[in-house]
Amino acid sequence: MKLSIVATLYHTAPYLNEFYARSSAVAQQQAGTDYEIILVNDGSPDNSLALAIALTETDPRLRVIDLARNFGHHKAMMTGLAQSQGDRVFLLDSDLEEEPEWLPSFAEQLNAEAADMVYGVQGQRKGTRWEQLTGSLFYKTFRAVTGLAQPDNIVTARLMTRRYVNALLSHQEREINIGGLWITTGFKQCHQTVRKHATSPTTYSFRRKLSHFVTAVVSFSNRPLTATLYAGTLLTSTALAYIAYLTFCASALNTPPTTTSTLIAALWLFSGLIIFFLGIQGIYIATIFTEVKQRPYTIIRHIYQQPPATDSQHSDLQAEAIAAVRQMDVSELKAMLAGRAVRD
Repeated sequence: MKLSIVATLYHTAPYLNEFYARSSAVAQQQAGTDYEIILVNDGSPDNSLALAIALTETDPRLRVIDLARNFGHHKAMMTGLAQSQGDRVFLLDSDLEEEPEWLPSFAEQLNAEAADMVYGVQGQRKGTRWEQLTGSLFYKTFRAVTGLAQPDNIVTARLMTRRYVNALLSHQEREINIGGLWITTGFKQCHQTVRKHATSPTTYSFRRKLSHFVTAVVSFSNRPLTATLYAGTLLTSTALAYIAYLTFCASALNTPPTTTSTLIAALWLFSGLIIFFLGIQGIYIATIFTEVKQRPYTIIRHIYQQPPATDSQHSDLQAEAIAAVRQMDVSELKAMLAGRAVRD
């Protein structure tokens, strides 16, 4: 199969029919009839699933993967990629903020630069000033903490070769940050500047963004753990210096600084730091707890797809022909072949 188009469904009912029509049109331009469209329903609370199932009844190249519940955007995307069969896989969101019509230019760049992935990058991040500020802060902090050179303002839309997709799917962790996995998988990757539309409100609340950031950092970096060692060393050094200073004041200057408020402040500060560092280690322990269980990161409830009519009819005719030949004895088969030879 030449091409797979993969997208997820979550609050996308208003855009689904148009997305399907535009994706089908661009897929036909690129691959003729040798393509598939995979839609992964990530527990969408609207009627996205019903609309998608209705579309499968008219197009055998459309497959709908219905997950048992909402597992999260990144895990749903990985499930869709695992189900794809195309030599090239075009991944994008289905809310029309990313255009299916980007596929030809992505394919052209993929061929021209002999790359394994071409991904979209926004020239200017969409959204309010708060969203732009937090987005910029996320990418800068992520790069600083993990050491991964993830570009600013990347989008979901990307065209990938089959060998890249297979390598991406080889990662086994359950707490997924797909942005980091895209980078750490390697291969030759190129970007293309795109303009992302603002057709739908974001489903990422501040709490989900914060959780996403924590998962991203913990999944790809041990620097926070290393930082506790350096911080502990620094605190111990400064504490020893301060003790030396108090000893000097008491012995040489005869002015020991002993006040209740200083003691309370010190206890308060160091208690807070201890709890903070234990919290960082607790995050890693929680991640280890999740990983060692090796649970599947998604569970498929059902796959909806109409089998191609031509293939089904061909299989029935082939089965009937085989059964008919098996019912013939050797003399009948020789007579049939002899008659065919005479006609030829």
